Amino acid sequence: MSENRNSSMQSQRAAHGTAGGPMRGHGRGMGSMRGEKAKDFKGTLKKLIIYIGSYWPAFVAVLCFAVGSTIFNIVGPKISGQATTELFNGLVAKVSGTGGINFERIGRILLLLLGMYVLSALLSFIQGLIMTQISQNLSYRFRQEIIAKINRMPMKYFESRTVGEVLSRITNDVDTLGQSLNQSITQLITSITTMIGVLIMMLSISPLMTLIAIIILPVSAGLTGLLVKKSQRFFVAQQKYLGEINGQVEEIYSGHNIVKAFNKEKDVEETFHSTNEILFQSAWKSQFLSGLMQPIMTFVGNLGYVAVAVLGSVLAVRGTINVGDIQAFIQYVRNFTQPITQLAQVSNMLQSTAAAAERVFEFLEEEEEEQTVENPVHLSNPQGAVEFSHVAFGYNPDKIIIHDFNCTVKPGQTVAIVGPTGAGKTTMVKLLMRFYDVNSGRILVDGTDIRRINRSELRELFGMVLQDTWLFKGTIMENIRYGRLDATDEEVIAAAKAAHAHRFIQTLPGGYQMELNEDASNVSQGQKQLLTIARAILADNKIMILDEATSSVDTRTEQQIQDAMNRLMEGRTSFVIAHRLSTIRDADMILVMKDGDIIEQGTHEELLAKNGFYAELYNSQFADAAAS
Repeated sequence: MSENRNSSMQSQRAAHGTAGGPMRGHGRGMGSMRGEKAKDFKGTLKKLIIYIGSYWPAFVAVLCFAVGSTIFNIVGPKISGQATTELFNGLVAKVSGTGGINFERIGRILLLLLGMYVLSALLSFIQGLIMTQISQNLSYRFRQEIIAKINRMPMKYFESRTVGEVLSRITNDVDTLGQSLNQSITQLITSITTMIGVLIMMLSISPLMTLIAIIILPVSAGLTGLLVKKSQRFFVAQQKYLGEINGQVEEIYSGHNIVKAFNKEKDVEETFHSTNEILFQSAWKSQFLSGLMQPIMTFVGNLGYVAVAVLGSVLAVRGTINVGDIQAFIQYVRNFTQPITQLAQVSNMLQSTAAAAERVFEFLEEEEEEQTVENPVHLSNPQGAVEFSHVAFGYNPDKIIIHDFNCTVKPGQTVAIVGPTGAGKTTMVKLLMRFYDVNSGRILVDGTDIRRINRSELRELFGMVLQDTWLFKGTIMENIRYGRLDATDEEVIAAAKAAHAHRFIQTLPGGYQMELNEDASNVSQGQKQLLTIARAILADNKIMILDEATSSVDTRTEQQIQDAMNRLMEGRTSFVIAHRLSTIRDADMILVMKDGDIIEQGTHEELLAKNGFYAELYNSQFADAAAS
C-alpha cells in the first residue's frame, strides 16, 4: 500500500477543512424542513423488504415461533376461564349442599395453563433471539456497504457535505433502522396474530358480545390513522436534523481553536441553537403524538370493557353463558385492544424506520466513480512521463476555470506549479489523479490516456505529501508502514532516516513505538510532515505530488522538510505546488498559472530574466520578507 492510497482521504479532509469549516452556516434551508414528509414512504419500505430478502428463512422461523407463542397466550384465558367456572360451580354446589369444589380438576387445568405459558415464553425467547440476529446482521451489512460506497464515490460529493452528515448515515440512521426493525417486525407479527386469534376465541364464546367489542374498532382505527399521519412528518424531520446536529458538533469540535480565535462562540451557539430548536420541536412532537396512542387506546378499550361487562352480566343471569367465559371474554377484550395499540406503535416505528432507511438508501444510490474501464491498459514498467494536452475543466460545466492547459513533463523531472490563490494549481493535481475527469483534452502518463487506466492502478503511481497531514491513531512505526504494509522494520527506519525523521523519533518516549493520538497532536506540525514524507519515501512511487508541504512551519523546520523532499524527489517525476517561491528555484520547469491558464513557463532564471508575472511574484515575496 502506498501514500497515494490515502490521498483520497487526505483530499476529502482538506476539502472539509475549507468547504465545511466551523462557521459554515448550517441554518440554510432549515425552515423548509418544517412539516416535510418522507419522499417515498411506500417505495422505501418496498426497497427494504427486497433488500432483506436474503434473510427469508430466518424470517419464516421468526414467523412460526411468534405465531406459536401468541397462540398459546391466546388460548390461556379460555383455559383459565374453565378453572374459574369449575371453582364457581363448586362454590354454588357447596352452598346448596349438593357437592363441593373439585380441586384435583382445577389443579390439572392450572398445570396445563402453566405449561402453555412456559412454552409460549420459550418460543417468544427464541424468536426474539433470531430477530435480534437478523437486525444486527442487517445493520452490519449496511455499515459495510456504506464504507465500501464511500471509497467509490466522487470527490464532489464530500466537498459539498460535512463529515458529520456522512457519519450520521453510518451511526444514527443505521442504528435507528436496526433497532426499529427488530421491534416492529416482531410486534407486527404478534399483533396481527393476536387480533385474529382473539377474535376467533371471542366468537366461540359469544357472537353478541363480540359484536359489541368490534364496534370500538372503527374508533380505534380512525384515531390511530390520524396520529400516524400527524407524526410521520416529524419523524422525518427528526432524522434530518439529528444529522445536522452531528455535523455541527463535529465541525465545532474540530475547529474549536478557530472559533475561539475569532470570538465566534456566540455565533456558533446561535447557529447550533437554531438547529437544536428544530430538532427539539420535531422530536417532542413525534414522541408526544406517539405517546398519545396508549392512553387514547386504553380509554377506547375501557369503553368496550364496560359494555362487555354489562352485557355479560345480563347473559349470565339468564344462564346463557358461564361465569368463567365472562372472565375469559373480558380478558380477550383487553387483549383485543392491546394489539391495536401495538399496531399504532408499529406504525410509528415504521415511520422512523422508513425515514432512516430512506437516508441510507439515498446514500447507497448516490452516483459513483467508475473504478474500472473496459479493456484497461496496464503500465507494466511505468517511467513517470506526464503530458497535459489541451485540458479544459470546470467544477460546473458552465463555469470553466482551466481553459487550454498544455504541458509535457519528462520522467524524473521536477515541475513546480505557482500562481495566486484560485489559479487552478491544486485542481491540476486532482485531474492528474482522476479525482475529477477533464471536460475536454487529455492527460497522458507514459503516453497512455489516464482514462484508459483503472483508477486504483493509476493512483498506485502517485505518492502525495499535503499541507494537511493525515496520520491515524497508532504507533509511529505503523503510520510510516502505511506507505507499504509489507515493509520490514529496517526499511521503515531507513525511510525515516532519509526523511530526516529518525533523530526526532528517537527522542520521543517509546521511539518508533510511541502511540500517536487521534489527531496526532502529541507531535509538532513539522514532525508530522516529516513522518508523511517518510511514508511516501517508503511507498517508492514513480510520481510525487507535494502540495504546500512547507507552508505552515518555521524556517528551520522548512529547511529540514525541504532536504527530505529533495531526497524524496530523487529519480521521480515530481509536481510541487508552493507559495514560497524560494523552495522551487531548482525545479526543472516552473509553470506559472493565472486564471486557469499557463501564462509563463521555464526555469527559475529564465522566468526572472523575462521580468514577467513570475518575477513580480518572486520579488514581491522578498520585498514582503524584508519589510517584515
